[in-house]
Amino acid sequence: MGKVYVFDHPLIQHKITYIRDKNTGTKAFRELVDEVSALMMFEITRELPVEEVEVETPVAKAKSNVLAGKKMGIIPILRAGLGMVDGIVDLIPAAKIGHVGLYRDPETLKPVEYYIKLPSDIHDRELIVTDPMLATGGSAIAAIDSLKKRGATHIRLMCLVAAPEGVELVQEAHPDIDIYVAGLDEKLNDKGYIVPGLGDAGDRLFGTK
Repeated sequence: MGKVYVFDHPLIQHKITYIRDKNTGTKAFRELVDEVSALMMFEITRELPVEEVEVETPVAKAKSNVLAGKKMGIIPILRAGLGMVDGIVDLIPAAKIGHVGLYRDPETLKPVEYYIKLPSDIHDRELIVTDPMLATGGSAIAAIDSLKKRGATHIRLMCLVAAPEGVELVQEAHPDIDIYVAGLDEKLNDKGYIVPGLGDAGDRLFGTK
């Protein structure tokens, strides 16, 4: 079974508090999502493999480490997942970026795929699927389904906040997937929103209603 990681780093928790606050405006919300995404990615990549190389400094030759193993790919779930990309790419500028377009049907709460565009070599990449909210789990499950159908084998899911119901469903559908969150919240309400959550991340990122 994949693991669930809840990041309790003080900087992440401090910034998540302001992301949750309904009085945080679009500009600050966007910047905070960037910052938390970068901090989370720093933790997620802690165990990446490295290999030793030799470089020449201005003083002498030295042995040092560089990243080894699979290259990275970032797969935001449109549209809200886009808000997490810049913070990640600031840390890993060579990462390729794919997109999965999903929206949640307001009646059934089920995801509907309307767009997908991926790097041609996703089977050779370590993929990070991004979505600020893991609510019902439907969008995350559908996105991971789409990636696996196209050959992806190394996938992780990164969200700002999650509901226990969504976490459980993702684990049932994809028991090989690790989930990384900054906050594991109380529950879903009858409209499928995370409680206490942070509202509609897409609307708050892009200033829409």
